[in-house]
Amino acid sequence: MINTTTPKTRRRSNVQSLSFDVGLLLIVASLLVIGLLMVYSASWDVSMTISDSQNSIFLRQVLWVALGVIGATVLSYFDYHRYRKLVVPMIFIVILMLLAVLVIREVRYNSARSLFEGSIQPAEFAKLVSILYLSVWLTNKKDMLKDFKNYLAPLSFGVGFIVALILAQPDLSAALTVLILGIMLLFLAGGDWKHVAIVVLVGFLGSVFLISVMPTGRIRFAQYLTGLENPIQSSYHIRRTYEAIIKGGIFGVGLGKANTKFTGLPLPHTDSIFAVLAEETGIVGSMIVIALYVLLIWRGFKIARNAPDQLGSLLAFGLTSWIVIEALINVSVIVGLLPFAGNALPFISAGGSSMAATMASIGIVMNVARQGTNKTASERSTTSATVDLRRRDGRRSVSGTNRYGEIE
Repeated sequence: MINTTTPKTRRRSNVQSLSFDVGLLLIVASLLVIGLLMVYSASWDVSMTISDSQNSIFLRQVLWVALGVIGATVLSYFDYHRYRKLVVPMIFIVILMLLAVLVIREVRYNSARSLFEGSIQPAEFAKLVSILYLSVWLTNKKDMLKDFKNYLAPLSFGVGFIVALILAQPDLSAALTVLILGIMLLFLAGGDWKHVAIVVLVGFLGSVFLISVMPTGRIRFAQYLTGLENPIQSSYHIRRTYEAIIKGGIFGVGLGKANTKFTGLPLPHTDSIFAVLAEETGIVGSMIVIALYVLLIWRGFKIARNAPDQLGSLLAFGLTSWIVIEALINVSVIVGLLPFAGNALPFISAGGSSMAATMASIGIVMNVARQGTNKTASERSTTSATVDLRRRDGRRSVSGTNRYGEIE
């Protein structure tokens, strides 16, 4: 038999035979490298104030990145279908952690969000586990998605309880993130548009009410409105981020040469790290980072589309959407488009909990990509063999399968 494959086809086949998604891997690796560079640049002054070493925060971040890579690698080989049995224990563990935060009350920056002196932030893991729970629940109940009582009420109660615990910290941005992701997954799973509209309306009204009654939310929203009218009257934090961005200009002042991080920019290595990046790399560097997040969501959606089943699609879509939503909120806050939220920039901000949860998500998405690639390759092989046999007995057409393995 004559081999009709071209070199380009063979290269494409070799890439598809790999056990990981190359595009997603390159995007994540690029963001991690940029993150380490920026943490090193933005943290040494803060490190000197909390320890005797100027590299303490950076070295801790290197450790978390290494652990995150190991965890993501392990999870990329862990069959995501097993989460069907694990998601309930995971959700109970997260609830216990959130309750522990409220009981212990380690107050940092006017809120109690962490355990063990800031080492663990359960809300980060709550976002991850909520996506797993929602994806599994909606997949298992897909035949009941038109019945309000049988699915929406208990689902709203379960997710609402987690959102309430996060709000009690208070962490309005994390609670809204969970709510937004829940609405998106409900819509994609095939929920009735009327039910989705009800959830959106209730969520919007609830957010407005919470902002009006929570002192922190009320103050931040008032500062945000004032800043929209006159940027000079924005909060101190936002004025300093504006200063950093303006100093950066188009090409930046150079890596390590920013000075706003030394003159009072709040949290330069965590919440405000994008401002440091904008000052040191300018608009060009900032747009490169934003482009990487755009590529990340594109790659995640492609993996979701090629997933072997609905559970894989929901997981890939939900987890990549969560990461990009976090990035969108962080960048929008820094440039004054949203009220101050206090969330990390995924892969880039210093922080163990954010890095661990984000890398775990990437590992799960990688597993969905692996199974989708394997299933596609298997279907192509089977279809090719069937076509060859049918040609011999003179038949003109054959049955095929769709991407979920259903005969068409």
